[in-house]
Order: sequence, then structure tokens, then C-alpha cells
Amino acid sequence: MRIPAPLAVGRFVKETVTKTVILAIATIAIFLASDLAIPQAASAYPFWAQQTAPETPREATGRIVCANCHLAQKPSEIEIPQAVLPDSVFEAVVKIPYDLESQQVLGDGSKGGLNVGAVLMLPEGFKIAPEDRIPEEMKEKVGGLYFQQYREDQDNVYIVGPLPGEQYQEIVFPVLAPDPKTDKNINFGKYQVHLGANRGRGQVYPTGDPSNNNEFKASVTGTIASISEAEAGGYEVAIKTEEDTVVDKIPAGPELIVSQGQEIAAGEALTNNPNVGGFGQKDTEVVLQSPARIGGLMVFIGGIMLCQILLVVKKKQVERVQAAEMEF
Repeated sequence: MRIPAPLAVGRFVKETVTKTVILAIATIAIFLASDLAIPQAASAYPFWAQQTAPETPREATGRIVCANCHLAQKPSEIEIPQAVLPDSVFEAVVKIPYDLESQQVLGDGSKGGLNVGAVLMLPEGFKIAPEDRIPEEMKEKVGGLYFQQYREDQDNVYIVGPLPGEQYQEIVFPVLAPDPKTDKNINFGKYQVHLGANRGRGQVYPTGDPSNNNEFKASVTGTIASISEAEAGGYEVAIKTEEDTVVDKIPAGPELIVSQGQEIAAGEALTNNPNVGGFGQKDTEVVLQSPARIGGLMVFIGGIMLCQILLVVKKKQVERVQAAEMEF
């Protein structure tokens, strides 16, 4: 049976629209699946560091950019071998210690666990080892961490985080050493390694605005006339001066330590200091050692030991000759 032309055209249009809709749904599904399967850049302090210092995280003074927002100081450590061989994979272990029972103030004012993050600046030529070069034992230590390049054209500077601090007080970076035989820009010798590591939220946003992870202070000298809760959380503290009444707004999170009717001076604390985190830096060195130099050193030490043995044998021979002459 022959289908009339108008019906054929309608069927063709319907099939085309159906295929287009199915293709669109499939495309959206692929994008959503890729977002879940492939780790994305962390939109927290590592991201902010890249925005505030896009060229390099280390300033000319030696300070790492994270210190601009994380004002409190806390210790951070890094452990790497004293010397490594070319084209070898070694561990750079970053330690970010803190009290696991501590809880920080979150953005909405509630309390929660601390996150950790780190910036590792390796020497030129050193980089994160590809997965097929990492030994199985080292893979277990690294876990499922995603190390992001600080810049696309720099493969020796990496950031990681934010990560749950309860699980990652130690972060293992699998590092691949360069080979001067294949890269003529690399030489054997001593190189600098720089680490910046933080735990908890910062006190300042990249825009310069203070976060709620701060101690808030009175802006003027006077008497606290009233304390009211803000609609969005936090408090509004009205301070009456000789000339006017000034309202200091405090976001949700910090706890008030003043009361109505209390006299207060400018710069005096209105709240406690809720910050329990901090930032730390550590500089260390690694030697890219030549296997030929190690072999030469072993030959040299062996030669010295052989000479010492021959000298001892010669001394024994002389003593025997002298003893024989005395008996004669």
C-alpha cells in the first residue's frame, strides 16, 4: 500500500525529532557520567590560590600564596629521600598534623570536621609519576587521590584538596625523577622542594573580605545598647557612643563573649576566636644522583680498603723479618 506524500513527510519529521531528542538525552547523560567518573578541580582553597596567584604559588619572598588567606600558623612536614636515581619513582610524604577532635566553623555557622590541602613545588623536570610506573605497594599508600597541576604548562607544581582531614593527615605524592640522558636540560645535583599545607578554613576570602572563621572586634568605643539575632544567622551588636549608635554585624559561627550594657573599647573582642586550623610551609632538598658516581665511589672505597689490607699484610711481613734477624 502506498503512503500518501503528506503522511510520509509527517512520519519523516516525527522520526527526525525523535532521533534528535534521543541524541540530546544521550549527550547530557554522557556529560553527567563524565562529571561523576572524572575528578574535577576542587572549588575551594586550591582553586582560590590559582586565582590569586596564577603564575606561581611561591612569591619572591618565599611565602606560598595560601598564607594570604590562612593567617594562623601550624606545623607541616615533608619526608623525601636524601638522594634519588634518574627515572625512578619515590615517595614524597606530606604530613599535616592537627587534633582530630577539633571542629571548625563552617560557612553556614555550623560545626564540622577540618579539611586539608597542600601545594607541592617539585624541581624542574620532576613530576607526578604516571599510573603504570607506580609500584603496587605505593598505589595503596596513594589511594584514589587526584593531583592537579597548578598550571597546565607546569608539570612540576601540584595541588591537592580539599580532603577530609581524618583520613589524610598524611598525603603520599608518587614522584618520578627525570633522566638527564633523555632531557638535556636536567643535570645531576641538588634541588629545592617547597611545600605549603593547610588544615581548616581561611580567615580571609580572596576578595579581601573576612570569613566567619575570625574573632570579631568592636569598631568603636561605647556601651553595648542591644544585641539582636540577624535573620540570616549571626548577631547585630548596637554600640552606643557619645555621638551616635553603631551596629556591628557578626556572621553565624563565632560565639559572643559580651552582653548588653557592657562598656567596650574599640578593637576589643566581641566574639571568641573559632579558628582551629592553620597553614605551614616547609623547604627541603633532594639530590639527583648519578649511578656512575655511585659506582665510582664504591670502586674508590674498595680500593682504599684493599690498600689498607695490603699495608697490614706488609707490616706483618716486616715484623716477621725483623724477628728472624734478631733470632739469627
